[in-house]
Amino acid sequence: MADETPNDATPEETPEAVAPETPTEEVVEETPAAEETPVAEAPAEEAAPAPAADAEEPVAVEEIDDADDSDDDEPVAPRAKPAIPGMDLEIDIVTEGQDPLGRETLYDEDGEEIIQDDDDSDVVDDAPIVANVDLSADARYRATGKRKTGVARVILKPGTGAYTINGKTLDVFFPRVTLQRNIRQPLETVGYEDRMDVIATIHGGGVSSQAGALRHGISKALLEADPNLRGELKRRGFLTRDARVKERKKAGLKKARKKPQFSKR
Repeated sequence: MADETPNDATPEETPEAVAPETPTEEVVEETPAAEETPVAEAPAEEAAPAPAADAEEPVAVEEIDDADDSDDDEPVAPRAKPAIPGMDLEIDIVTEGQDPLGRETLYDEDGEEIIQDDDDSDVVDDAPIVANVDLSADARYRATGKRKTGVARVILKPGTGAYTINGKTLDVFFPRVTLQRNIRQPLETVGYEDRMDVIATIHGGGVSSQAGALRHGISKALLEADPNLRGELKRRGFLTRDARVKERKKAGLKKARKKPQFSKR
């Protein structure tokens, strides 16, 4: 009998427990269904105000237009553009290779300035100068040329273009071709390289200074023959005396400026 009582109780309790559970589960299922329907309607309600916001913008514009219409009584001056500084100035740009004064090209391809003269525009530096020199048999033109410590006493006379330096020819006394070319420049410039002889006596200095002194002496002798040659000879630098001389030694120094080496001990 003790076993039957519990068996009877269990079948009675189970239906009572199941009965209340079924409605709860139905309620739980209905609540999400009820919640889903408003969730679907919510975006529709939120999407509706968006065009309303767009519709408010023309309203604001109309209000501004109304305000402008109210001020139509007063004339509104057109807004002027701000003036650009320097707009009224004329363009003045000088391109590379152009003369600011409007003349022809002032610079060559290497960027060096070209000096233009109205009268001497076609003169070439290498062209010989027309000189008026007396070439009589007894004509002698003397001068003294210097460079550094070298001194050259020069005599020009009519001849065939021979050079006699301290009793020697030019090729023997100055073996360097560069020095020979520098010495011949004054007579070649004048155009008398084959019509005058050079007799010179040189002392002092070295080989280079003696060559410069000889060229300086020949140029000065040409001035004695024709003073009108000064402009052209000076422009070419033949009459410039090279005054560069070795600086003298000072007391307490090894050379002109070299100091003795410092010794700590």
